[in-house]
Amino acid sequence: MPRPLVATIHIPAMRHNLARAKALVPTAKVWAVVKAYAYGHGLAQAVQGFAAADGLALIELEGAMRLRELGWEKPILLLEGFFEAADLHQVVQQKLEIVVHCEQQIVWLEQAQQAGCLLSPLKVHLKMNSGMNRLGFMPAVFAQAHARLRALPGVGAIVLMTHFANADKTSETVLTVAEQMRRFAIGSAGLPGECSFSNSSATLNHTQINIHAEDNWVRPGIMLYGGVPFPGNAAQAGLLPAMSLRSELISIQEIAAGEAVGYSSRFIAPQPMRIGIVACGYADGYPRHATVGTPILVEGIRTGLIGQVSMDMITVDLTPIPTAAVGSPVTLWGEDLSIDEVAHFAGTISYELMCALAPRVRLVVVA
Repeated sequence: MPRPLVATIHIPAMRHNLARAKALVPTAKVWAVVKAYAYGHGLAQAVQGFAAADGLALIELEGAMRLRELGWEKPILLLEGFFEAADLHQVVQQKLEIVVHCEQQIVWLEQAQQAGCLLSPLKVHLKMNSGMNRLGFMPAVFAQAHARLRALPGVGAIVLMTHFANADKTSETVLTVAEQMRRFAIGSAGLPGECSFSNSSATLNHTQINIHAEDNWVRPGIMLYGGVPFPGNAAQAGLLPAMSLRSELISIQEIAAGEAVGYSSRFIAPQPMRIGIVACGYADGYPRHATVGTPILVEGIRTGLIGQVSMDMITVDLTPIPTAAVGSPVTLWGEDLSIDEVAHFAGTISYELMCALAPRVRLVVVA
């Protein structure tokens, strides 16, 4: 028998979440972000679940090539562009769109133009650094970068793009969405083209940015998989979990008061306890730093983690579930237990849990 740990990917939930994003910004076009192997859900599942998207966006060139192999014919956007001049061959061959965010990428495009390598016009997304201070041209030089791209016959349409740092915040921050939009407006003044602003946070919290412009793009990621990028419940945002992680109890221990559980003896039983051992550990992607009390469902009843997460096992308190036995079903996250809540107890975010799912975990796809 295989190990009882199973991750289930729910294609209908992915379709639902995409429809929810489209409903929030009905006049905008949607890039479904599928980087990091579709946030751990798989590119093949993304092609099915996001078939209604206007395009798929990711950072991995090999992933883009795989999407073409899977039959995706609509646009594909490389969110970090290309990493060396040699990548342009595949960009052109696979008919990809690229983000241009630095001087060196423009130089490579100019050199490719001179060498006759840009055989068909590339659609370019020119990124402005409006305050995130990772990728992009500063507002003061954005128009110059735009002009250099427009001078290249091998560059077609140019989309104007930026990325928000704090769209998940409901209170005032050092850098607000309004401030970034102000900087963007100054730097892009007079430049033609479509615009691309909103990630999941902005799609959920700042729909006014996209609602009046028919040529805007949004770039939702985490919300498409049933997570939210801010404190709260994904269900309250009308989203469904696209990944469930379930296992079983493989052993039960009866321990006396004062007995310790697991490595480092981090948990001491305050009274006689019945504890369950679950087939799941940090080598499967469960967060090693999950704290005591991290919610877990056993037989559908809520209980909590005790002790240190091990490589292959975790231990849970069976006090609320006297009927639990070897083979009892366990939900680590999924439909009845928010992955965002589990991530909160582990001091991280749901993105990390999804992306950390290990290859050894058995995968089931529900279409």
